[in-house]
Parts: sequence; structure tokens; C-alpha cells
Amino acid sequence: MTWKFDLTQYESVWSVVVNVLLLLIALLAGNALRRSVPFLRKAFIPSALIGGIILFAANLIFRNAAGFSLIDARVMQIITYHALGIGFIAMTLKSAEKVKNQKLGLLSVQNGFLTGGTYMLQAVVGMGISLLFFAAGSGLFYDAGVILPLGYGQGPGNALTWDVNFSEYGFDGNGSFGLTIASMGFIVASVVGVAYINIFKKKGGIKVKTADEVKEIEYYERKNEIEDCDSVDKTSIQIAIVALAYAASFGIMVLFAKLTDLTGVKLFNDIAWSFNFIWGVITATLIKSLMKLFEKRRLVKRRYVSNYQMDRISGFSFDMMIIAGVAAIDINVVAKYAWMIAALCVAGAVVTLVYVRLICKRCFKGFEHEAFLLNFGTLTGTASNGMILLRETDPNFETPASNVYIISQFPAMLAVAPLLLLLNMSAKSLAGCLTALGIFAALFVIYTVFLIVSASRGNNVKQGASADTPAIE
Repeated sequence: MTWKFDLTQYESVWSVVVNVLLLLIALLAGNALRRSVPFLRKAFIPSALIGGIILFAANLIFRNAAGFSLIDARVMQIITYHALGIGFIAMTLKSAEKVKNQKLGLLSVQNGFLTGGTYMLQAVVGMGISLLFFAAGSGLFYDAGVILPLGYGQGPGNALTWDVNFSEYGFDGNGSFGLTIASMGFIVASVVGVAYINIFKKKGGIKVKTADEVKEIEYYERKNEIEDCDSVDKTSIQIAIVALAYAASFGIMVLFAKLTDLTGVKLFNDIAWSFNFIWGVITATLIKSLMKLFEKRRLVKRRYVSNYQMDRISGFSFDMMIIAGVAAIDINVVAKYAWMIAALCVAGAVVTLVYVRLICKRCFKGFEHEAFLLNFGTLTGTASNGMILLRETDPNFETPASNVYIISQFPAMLAVAPLLLLLNMSAKSLAGCLTALGIFAALFVIYTVFLIVSASRGNNVKQGASADTPAIE
């Protein structure tokens, strides 16, 4: 077969590259627009979201005016899926500083259960709304609302994955339903977060501080790290370590998929491919533990993982995930589910605002506003949204909020696990949906009772009592 690098081989040679180029161009356009429009800058709308909207609009115009699509929606969905796993791996590979304040232990568990409680609340409200639409004879999927905590709580990657997975149960969201909810979550995080800051700033509860712009060398490079330029570039090493973790997670996915072939149990295959980011976190944790062991035993004399560069890799991955996710939205699906999407997004924003505010006020006295902004931004957008809002009130991370959030990731994962494990059951049948709804409601009550009871112990950290350098940005 003749092999050429021309348009006759566009699908096999140029398609993916062109789509990636369009993503990067859209990112530049989004950043330029954000810099030039004061409202977008003051509202903390992410440049990636603006870029995604620009690319989505450009594709819509091209499709209607010229009769062809500017982007390949399938490629965009693939990028969204893989960027989620790669971003989580890079975040996990970072080394967190040791926490000296012993009081942060309970606070971190509380923050983890706050995450779990919010997920369960969003699931209950979302499933309740979709069940109401279904009962009203709309013909829409009864379990569509369970995607609310995935879109708000976990972003475009997981919302897309489960939207597509539900297609075998009769859901026709085609990925666009979940991606739209996730995109609205970014807007909710930014708009509500900014409004919250302005309201409490006027009341005197929040004092906006100026960040210390001078960064020490430790911000960019820890002691004993490998050289930037040696026989191999330092950035190449970071990318290779991330790739190693993702390759190992792919191996786990293949293993689970093979278990379906051997046993005939479809659940193994669903678990395999639906949780690429969790397998990535597991393999990255194992690699990080091995590298620490090698360093301790002096088998490895230099630090190979750079926290600063892992931040850059995760940031790039999540930017690509956001742009690709928004660009891949199908307007026809959004139009079909418009009323349900609107109801889910509004109700999700309200219940998340109220619940996170009440819990933060009760559990995190002394830094309740910082804890609220970080958690609300994360539970409607991503960790980046939360950190952006936090930095408006705590730019130098003087409060315990960032450290509490970082340490809370393991208890949060345990608290959220039941939701992820029951997703297939809830979508499979109406009876399964109702059963899952009951379980999520019970877990919400359990988590909330724990938070109320544990808060009464008065284990609170006062403003400024903290904290070491946070492990993520």
C-alpha cells in the first residue's frame, strides 16, 4: 500500500493532529479574550472554558454554513477521556509536604465526608428530577440525573464516560448531555464563587489579600532533583513517568476486561474502562511509593519527580479536557434535554451552595469562607476552579484550607466509591434506579450526621494556624 502524507491519508495521518492544533489555538483565543474582557477576568471564567465555547461556536458555524464539521467529535471525546486519567496521574505523582498540625486529621476526614455527602446529595436531587421527567411521560431517560454529580463533581471526563456507557441502557445523550452539565458546572463555580466573595467582602467576613509575587527557588525545584538538561530533558522524564503509570493502568483495565471474557460477568468490563482515572491514581501511587523506597535505601540518589512540572502536566491535561469536552457537545442533544439540563444545573447549584456553606460554617470555623470557596469550586467545577477562588482570599495559603483539602482525598475517594460502583445498577432498570436512589439518600444522611456530630467536638483550627506548602494548585 502506498503511504503518503497528503490529504488522501487525512483520517489516518492528519485528523488527530489537526484536532489537537485546533484545541491549542482555541486555548490561545480563549486566553486572549479573557485578558481583553474585564468581566470574564473578574468572573474567573477559565480560559479553557472560553476556548471550548469559541471552538464549539466555530464548529457550529462551519457545519451550518459550509456543510462540514471543523472538528471530529469522536476525537474530542477520546481526548477528554484520556486527559482525565493523565491529569489525575500527574496530580497523584506529586510529593505532598508533611503536615505538622495534628488537628488537621479530623478536619481532613470531615472534608472528605463533605465531598461524599455533596456527591450523594447531587445524585439524589439529580435522579429525583430525571425520575419526575420520566414519570411525566417525557420519554427521557429515567436515570439521566445521576450524571449531575459526575459533571459537577468530577468534570467532563467522567461525565462523558458514563453518558456514553448508559447508551446500552437506552440513554441517547451521546456524551453531550454529560459534557453540557460539566460545562455549566464551570460557570456555576465561577459566577457563584465571585458573588460569594463580593457579598462577604461587603459584610466584612472576607478580606481579599494580595499574593506574594516573589517565589522562592523551592517553588520550581526541590532539593536534589535531577538536572533540567542532562542526557535526557527533565520534562521528558516527567512525561515518561506519567506514561508509565498510564500504561500500567491500561494493563489493569485489560486484566479486568479479560475477566469478563473468562467469567461472563459484564461488571468486570464496565469497571475496567469506566474508571481509567482511578486505575491511574492507583498505579501512580504505587510508582510514587516505590520511588520513595528507592530514595530511602539510596538505590536512587536523585529525585526524579518534579512537583512543579507535574503541576504543568496536570494543568495542560485538564485544559485540554475542558476545551475538547465543550467542543464535542452536540447541540441537537442539548436541545432535546434542554429543560432537564436546566433543572439539573439550577437545582444542583442551589443544593451544593446551601449544603457546602452549612457544613463549612459548622466544621471549619476560623477558615469557613476559604473552605467553602475551595470545596464549592471543586464540587461544581474542578480543583483548579476551587484553587482559583481560594487564592482570592488566601493567596499565600496561610489558612489550613488547602492542606485539609489535599489530605482529604483518600477519605473522599472512599466516601464517593458507593456512587461510582452503583452507576451501572442505577441505569440498568427503573427498579435499580430507585434502589440506588434509596442507598444514596441513606449515605447522604449518614455522612451528614457524622459531620454534625464530629463538628460538635470543637476540633477547629483558627485562622493562620496552618500549614505547609500545599501539594497541588
